[in-house]
Amino acid sequence: MSHSLIFHNAHLVDGSGQAGRVADVAVDGGTITAVEPGGSLAGASADRTVDADGLLLTPGWVDMHTHYDAQVTWDPYVTPSGWHGVTTVIMGNCGVGFAPAKPELHTTLIEMMESVEDIPGSALHAGLQWNWESYPEYLDALESMPRVMDVGSQIGHCPLRVYVMGERGSRNEPATADDIARMSAIVEDALRAGAFGFTTSRTPIHRTKDGELVPGTTADAHELLGIAEAIARVGRGLFQFAPEHSRLPIDEWPWMRRVAALTGQPVSVNLNQPDQAPDVWREVLRLLDEAHADGLPIVAQVAGRSIGILYCLQGSIHPLLFHPAYQEVAALPLAERLVALADPERRRRIIHDVPDDGGFFQKAVLEKLGRLWAVHGADIDYEPDASSSVAAEAQRLGVPPMQLVLDQLVADGGNGMLYAPFFNYSYGDLSFTEAVTRHPHTRMGLSDGGAHCGAICDGGMPTFMLTHWARDRRRGDRLPLEYVVHRQTSQTAALYGLADRGVVAPGMRADLNLIDFDRLGFDVPRMAYDLPAEGRRLVQHGRGYVGTWVNGVQTVDHDEFTGALPGRLLRSGR
Repeated sequence: MSHSLIFHNAHLVDGSGQAGRVADVAVDGGTITAVEPGGSLAGASADRTVDADGLLLTPGWVDMHTHYDAQVTWDPYVTPSGWHGVTTVIMGNCGVGFAPAKPELHTTLIEMMESVEDIPGSALHAGLQWNWESYPEYLDALESMPRVMDVGSQIGHCPLRVYVMGERGSRNEPATADDIARMSAIVEDALRAGAFGFTTSRTPIHRTKDGELVPGTTADAHELLGIAEAIARVGRGLFQFAPEHSRLPIDEWPWMRRVAALTGQPVSVNLNQPDQAPDVWREVLRLLDEAHADGLPIVAQVAGRSIGILYCLQGSIHPLLFHPAYQEVAALPLAERLVALADPERRRRIIHDVPDDGGFFQKAVLEKLGRLWAVHGADIDYEPDASSSVAAEAQRLGVPPMQLVLDQLVADGGNGMLYAPFFNYSYGDLSFTEAVTRHPHTRMGLSDGGAHCGAICDGGMPTFMLTHWARDRRRGDRLPLEYVVHRQTSQTAALYGLADRGVVAPGMRADLNLIDFDRLGFDVPRMAYDLPAEGRRLVQHGRGYVGTWVNGVQTVDHDEFTGALPGRLLRSGR
């Protein structure tokens, strides 16, 4: 039999969680047709053969937590995810999005996304064409555009609420019975058109440009259950939300259980470790076990690393912004700013003077220097030791810590970076992340691909999972490579009902990564101005992807796009 494509003697980690093995894999069209022991297909003919000896072959990554809702309308390569072996993304998380959308609400939705997800409003205004109003029309618009990977979408509470309730929805006023019925009907239409779920935000971190809680944050159980009835009527659809972690086990869990029981479909809650409530996750894991014992499909969505800010002079925020000596030159172009920051008197003021601001600079910057690390090179240390923090380094060198902060930020032509974790680092390591990653009722997510453009670059988290957890970890136990692959392929695909992908097996979709595991890693993060209207974003390319295939078509060849765009819009239930 002749095949379209054969991989010979690959180290296959097939996504099932089973032990890796040497295998030959055949592909015909967009489907895997044979998986045999290495060398078994040596005599078979194929349009193309790939010598995969010494290389890792896996399913393509399925990233279930991204914010490409706008970017997929202008970027066919869906970067940074496209640089990191991702072949399927789910967007529309955390309640924000752009459909349904009346014309007079376009600016409101843009400002909401800009505020919550730090995507430049100028880029959104320039890039979004708004050739839709309803959510089904939004999906139709997405379907007409070629792209490098498959995308699925969810309907968010924020646009839904303001579409139905107008200013009352924006002000988080209680929804009436008629409001809830209309929202539920719109969600039902969205699900039947192919939405993969409904999402909302209940965290005080997510606020509008005016500092108000985003629509839906304080919605009561009656509203949430009324919307969830749409999922029950359709018989499919995930309910996802971002919580306030300290309230999660007490205030949120009762209605979560009711939603899961009503719909019979998964409820997914983001789970991080904030410093203010560092041990609440233990109770959440206990409640997850209890829910599954009761037959309720509740899962916690967890990140693979600490979540924090990459401080740089071109970013959204950095420590110097709070010092008046920097504010005097903050508006200058970068080259002129660097000259001003080299001025001896300005350097002295930044390094030695504590602003007379009621203690704000002391509390916000100086007292945080023990949780701040210089970034050296491409592979950011997301599990750094306290002994290498800015405060510790300054003490060792006998210099003021602000001298190290300033010197790092102006290094490399103003591209120097500092890393400050704010979630998942309360114990000074990634022991929280390891514990929740090993738990059977959590799922891998929270990469936030496409979001937090001026402060975070986490779209490469799938690559990090292999490099840090399966290969390089120094400060604790590593995770089996087979488990790490399983976490971001078949597990994430199954949660969204994508039964055709996530495992390398006959009959499955040919979404594949061929990886030089020893070389797998990252390029140096940089601020790029490549969004519409020259909007900025932090970018970090992956390296070590010998090839990525989507539906049997090669989209990446040795870390570069081939130009092929075989991706499509995914519609749930179809």
